[in-house]
Amino acid sequence: MLSCDNILFMKNLSLKKMIRYWFVFTTVFISLSICISTNAVEVKDLYVAKVAVKSQGKNERNRALKQTLRAVLIKVGGHQSVLNHQAIKAQLNRYNSFVTHYRYERDEKQQFLQASFDEAKINQLFVDANLPIWGSLRPQVVLWLVDENGLLRNVISESHSSPLIETVNNFSSLRGLPIALPLWDLADTNNISTSDVWGRFSQPIFHASKRYQAEAIIVVRISDNSLLSDEQLGSNADGCELLCQTPIGLDWSYLSADDVDQTPQFSQRYQGFDRSELLSQALSDITDNIYQRYALTTGENNQYEIEVANIDSLARFVQVSQFLQELSSVQAVRLTQANGEVRRFSLTLIGSEHTFLASLKLHKALKQHIDILNPVIDEKVPVFYWERM
Repeated sequence: MLSCDNILFMKNLSLKKMIRYWFVFTTVFISLSICISTNAVEVKDLYVAKVAVKSQGKNERNRALKQTLRAVLIKVGGHQSVLNHQAIKAQLNRYNSFVTHYRYERDEKQQFLQASFDEAKINQLFVDANLPIWGSLRPQVVLWLVDENGLLRNVISESHSSPLIETVNNFSSLRGLPIALPLWDLADTNNISTSDVWGRFSQPIFHASKRYQAEAIIVVRISDNSLLSDEQLGSNADGCELLCQTPIGLDWSYLSADDVDQTPQFSQRYQGFDRSELLSQALSDITDNIYQRYALTTGENNQYEIEVANIDSLARFVQVSQFLQELSSVQAVRLTQANGEVRRFSLTLIGSEHTFLASLKLHKALKQHIDILNPVIDEKVPVFYWERM
């Protein structure tokens, strides 16, 4: 028989356990909420573009509408080569059939025409042309940009006064690629030095980039010194007159934010006379490189099976099903097997398996299960866990 004191002690103990469990649960929940932050950015206004105009006259308006359509097609397609496709070329002069509305804007110095285009019609144009579409969910890029002038090297931050920042921002808007420049504050300078960035040392760059929640890490180096040949440096020192242009060199490297031990991808050397032009050219090539990883090939319909191992309720089943159906890389979803908490889905993909997995990686709602004792994935049907709260 339990005494009143014993009963009271057990109640107090139970209460303490409940408080402790609640504290642990709350801590874990907060930690998960922080860790689940996504590395992808949903790009707004993919079907909107703006160009400078000289007047509001009819001829100038028609020129501007055609130019904005070209800009939207590149932004949606992700690659400038879409404009060379015969099916796209044939529609460029029919810009009025794609426009939903337009308006004029003016800042202190310039007048602009901003046009919006019909999303369904633009997408159908790509489908008919069998061209890839880059969806609105795009990888966040962190850009470590070092500008070398003579013997002075500067990491260009978002608070810098360099005209290169405007080049980056304009390109990001034009191509729909989210690009973040580092803050280069105390937290950054404690983790990485200018020499680390210039030397393209993977580990410090990788760790310093974590705070920016990036999917892709880019290092761009621009120089009028170190990246030039001895011949170029010699000609530059041979009493060049004021009208002589100073040659500029540029190169870039790419890192995924997934693997600290990876080998970076390096570009060839770019050479020219204008920093902003060289940077725009490099960013265009970088975007094409990233685009190849995530674009959807509309002409490929592939069957692909996955299993989701933790569907423990009807509500979660509905969540997972709706998530899969809403993915732009998935055309159709069908449940083929149910065993306990495991559900097997047959997916009809638009594009390749790689594109689908890259899309899941950006969303971070389904995480693929990998056995830490056997990290080589050899299952015929990959297993995922639903992680969205």
